[in-house]
Amino acid sequence: MIMRFDPFREFDRLTEQLASTASRAPRAFPMDAYRRGDRFIVEFDLPGVEPASIELTVEQNVLTVRAERRFEPREGDEVLVAERPQGTYARQIFLGDALDSERVQADCRLGVLTLTIPVAETAKPRQVPVRGDRETETIVPPPAGGAAASPSERPASTAGQAAPTGKS
Repeated sequence: MIMRFDPFREFDRLTEQLASTASRAPRAFPMDAYRRGDRFIVEFDLPGVEPASIELTVEQNVLTVRAERRFEPREGDEVLVAERPQGTYARQIFLGDALDSERVQADCRLGVLTLTIPVAETAKPRQVPVRGDRETETIVPPPAGGAAASPSERPASTAGQAAPTGKS
């Protein structure tokens, strides 16, 4: 069996571990966010986090995700390596007014927390009807007769009338 020991890696790990326990500040975790149709999807990587330890709150368009991951060694355990980060993780997302923060859905599977946030109805594209001026306009025809009159404006002759001959 080959064992590789990197003293600098161990030093970095110990420094990070001491710094994180000294500050007790929540750490961030990676996320992806994208729009799919009329909803936004946000996915957080939370490996090793129990879904029951996830706290999700929305307050004044700020969505906060808090999660905790702990390793509790049992009595008699001899810990040889403890490299996995532990503690409280937190992330905040600012939601725009275009999102419906009242209908956020959360699902945690295989260490990935998926949030689905629908687009607010008021922010969805919609068809706006266009109205026109519906006043009726009366067209008055020019006076009948004369050379300026078109053939359709001249009086039609009736079949029962005799044509004028010019004789009296």
